[in-house]
Amino acid sequence: METRYTFGGDEHLFVECSEEMSLEAFFKSLSLTEAIKKAGIKGITEICPANASFQLRFDPDIIKPNDLLQSVQIIEKAGKKIKRSIKTRIIEFPVLYNDPWTHETLMRFRDRHQMPDGTDLDYAAEINNHESVEGFIKAHSESPWFVTMVGFVAGLPFMYQMVDRDRQIQVPKYLRPRTDTPKLTLGHGGCFACIYSVKGAGGYQMFGITPMPIYDPTQSVEHLKDFMVFFRPGDIVKFRPIDMSEYEEIVQEIEMNQYRPVIKEVQFDLDQYNENTKKYNNELVKALKDDRDN
Repeated sequence: METRYTFGGDEHLFVECSEEMSLEAFFKSLSLTEAIKKAGIKGITEICPANASFQLRFDPDIIKPNDLLQSVQIIEKAGKKIKRSIKTRIIEFPVLYNDPWTHETLMRFRDRHQMPDGTDLDYAAEINNHESVEGFIKAHSESPWFVTMVGFVAGLPFMYQMVDRDRQIQVPKYLRPRTDTPKLTLGHGGCFACIYSVKGAGGYQMFGITPMPIYDPTQSVEHLKDFMVFFRPGDIVKFRPIDMSEYEEIVQEIEMNQYRPVIKEVQFDLDQYNENTKKYNNELVKALKDDRDN
């Protein structure tokens, strides 16, 4: 679709690059926000990128809404090439699927769920045509995920599965939101995976939990000392299933400030990815595995 512009109140301009999520839409949003930032338009106070859109906050005493709209449309129509390659990082995230904490929580809210007699994993496996929960977990964890947005709750990442569209995991949210979600829950809603950075309400299906902190306002955790939020748009995540023993071991390492996430710097190229998605994913995952093994 053509880019859609909508004003929000007196201080916001919402720019929608696509009605549906895709990495193409994300890269278009990324290119536009970078171009707008580079243009240095007076009056813009905040640029907030999202999955396939972004929002600008502006001071109407400095720039009139229609003048801002015209400036942004000129940048879009300038025909600058959409960014197709970024320097980023692939990160391994250990996950205890079907853990006791999210299990206890989800069982307290079955009256709000599509499958009252099962679990969130049972439901996700069934509607995605997997014969077992184990098969679903394999499909969820074997391919990488692309972080397209960070926010809504401080440090919470939205992640888009890097597979062909017909293989993407799709799971609707709860019929009614929960009033409780354990911290560091691995959730899923629609086509997006997320990690709940803090304990609180939520409506995404709960698949497991990670021991690795992603948000620390005290910056006491070793891998969050430079910045309290771990994720940034463009990160690539590879989930690795672990058992309870390894989960407890990682928790102890974190408490002793000895845990170091497995991270590999990479150059992600959208055209190469589109040319052969499976091959490209395998190369990304292999680079991460080789880095961990070394």
